[in-house]
Amino acid sequence: MGGEIIIVALVFGAIFGVFYLYFSTRNKERLALIEKGADASIFVKGKRGHAAPFWKVLILNLSLLLTGIGLAIFIASVFVNTMGMDEEVAYPATIFLMAGLGLFAGFTLTKKLDKEE
Repeated sequence: MGGEIIIVALVFGAIFGVFYLYFSTRNKERLALIEKGADASIFVKGKRGHAAPFWKVLILNLSLLLTGIGLAIFIASVFVNTMGMDEEVAYPATIFLMAGLGLFAGFTLTKKLDKEE
């Protein structure tokens, strides 16, 4: 019973540590830039003004991922019914393969979308 408490405490401690390091480092970087005379408005603006909106990228990647998974289930059922492949092998293999291809297609289309806008 004591092991579970230690694991939970370690997980929360690691999460706290990551956030603490992120925010303290960001604060130190900003203070150093301000001391050197950089304009404070660079912290308000986005890093890239010409990037595609987040919702477009999210919808594009999510739609391609779900399309890949749906296509994978169809292909796996074809493999199982026509070629006699094991279900335990066909379904996970094609789902992971097609989901990866869908995410890769989403990545390339997102790069193209960023260049257009």
